[in-house]
Amino acid sequence: MSTVIDIERAVEQLSPDELRVFRQWFSERDAAEWDRQFEADVASGRLDALGQEALNDLHEGKCTDL
Repeated sequence: MSTVIDIERAVEQLSPDELRVFRQWFSERDAAEWDRQFEADVASGRLDALGQEALNDLHEGKCTDL
């Protein structure tokens, strides 16, 4: 049996309070992982082209003030 299926079944058995705690934990874990991936992408230069494209759009007047 798959670990993911086991986890899904376990989550389905949680009480409402346990589910709330699990959701909070998972949300924080997911956000931390997203931050790590974003920081790795920035450090590797993977986002440089997007940044340059945004700057080019700004200098060409393609942006509007918020």
